[in-house]
Amino acid sequence: MFDTQIEWLVEKLWSTPMVALVLLLGVYFTIRMAAPQILRVGEMARLLIGGTGSKQGVSSFQAFAMALGGRIGVGNIAGVATAIHFGGPGAMFWMWMTAIVGSAVALAECSLAQVWKEEVHGEYRGGPAYYIEKGIGWKWMAIAYAAAAVFACAVTGPSIQAFSIAESVDVAWGIEPWITGVFVVILFLAVVLGGLKRIGLVAGLVVPVMAAAYILAGLVVLALNADAVPGMFGLIFASAFGAESMFGGMLGAVIMWGVRRAIYSSEAGTGSGAQAAAAAEVSHPAKQGLAQGFSVYVDTLFVCTITGLMILVTNSYNVENPDGTTIIEYVPGLSAGPAYTQTAIDTVFPGVGSSFVAVAMFFFAFTTLLSFAFYADTNVAYIVRNPRWERICNRVMVFVLAGSILLGSFRSSDVAWNLADLGLGLYTWINLIALVLLSGTAIRVYRDYVRQRREGRDPVFDPEDVGIHNAPVWAKIRERTESDRVR
Repeated sequence: MFDTQIEWLVEKLWSTPMVALVLLLGVYFTIRMAAPQILRVGEMARLLIGGTGSKQGVSSFQAFAMALGGRIGVGNIAGVATAIHFGGPGAMFWMWMTAIVGSAVALAECSLAQVWKEEVHGEYRGGPAYYIEKGIGWKWMAIAYAAAAVFACAVTGPSIQAFSIAESVDVAWGIEPWITGVFVVILFLAVVLGGLKRIGLVAGLVVPVMAAAYILAGLVVLALNADAVPGMFGLIFASAFGAESMFGGMLGAVIMWGVRRAIYSSEAGTGSGAQAAAAAEVSHPAKQGLAQGFSVYVDTLFVCTITGLMILVTNSYNVENPDGTTIIEYVPGLSAGPAYTQTAIDTVFPGVGSSFVAVAMFFFAFTTLLSFAFYADTNVAYIVRNPRWERICNRVMVFVLAGSILLGSFRSSDVAWNLADLGLGLYTWINLIALVLLSGTAIRVYRDYVRQRREGRDPVFDPEDVGIHNAPVWAKIRERTESDRVR
């Protein structure tokens, strides 16, 4: 009964209105900001390596890596396989579309997080809870977001990450899930208890290396199946619009699963990446907004796409109708998840797929767990303003998250995915409503950045220039920036 109720809630949260709202917001920001995610791709990449950290904040790249660590997780391997299983090959197209418009949403929310960030115990903190209170003035809504985010990051979110690590390790090396769970918990605590700087350092080292290795492996699989690539893309585009007869009756599922998994993987519109963005030391909010917009591309257009193409080009998948009947069964008896990707790699490198995916899954999911700890910490800091109680609550939260990791190793895949979707859906709805209400502000902030760039200046943010009068942290940042220029 519990599982059924959770599934019902997930279906309500991830219904057509959410899909429509994410896509419409993305299109709106794309039009009003003149397609920055397309016309400023080079600038996005350049901003990743510019600037350095400070006592208060991490570097732009470390903030990008923390956000990317949160974005790149099991959704990039198991999630893509699930989307293909329930939505067919056409789900890939809708993942791409969601990523392109979602990049503009990420730019907006991460810029807002920078505008209204705060200095908490000498470190920058920010995100939806902070910009909802200061930008909209609805403290009740800000608390609701923070509470939902803590619940999702500490309780429901870790389940699917931990389960996927344990499952892939079990398949690859036959190690019992409880052993894997204990190992992950110990390593997790060793990093997280070192604070923001250690999380940023680990994410900055691990995420780029693992993502590059995974993409390279995928390109090799595609190259060795080059003759099947044109037909595969034809199948993707035909299936995306119901033109392929086999998938003609599941167009709704194709779109829903493509968008849902893209949102879960990229986190565009959820506000998660915005919390990492707020921790960066930059001279203008839009700089980190652009950098974080690029992270959506890395996550979905690069990593998720590689997973999907490997699975499709090697026919390592099954497709199931919404009514439970089987449409395609290329790998009989194989359940949707990491096994699809493992099978795809095994077709090229026999016996290697299970081990490679297990290693990739471990690092992808582990860095996501580190990001969860940071996000939960940020929202606990917002709710509990008393320094002493905040430290106590944060320690409790860390150990609750560790417990969720351990328990998640034993949960079934369906329950784990539903719990993850439940937590994510709760705070995503709140953030999407906030983005609608603050869309004008986000656009003004971005246009202020563009104006200064056209004038040949390195943009420096002054909140007063865009009509914002309650962002005191930026007065200090401006003073430091001007002082550095003089020196």
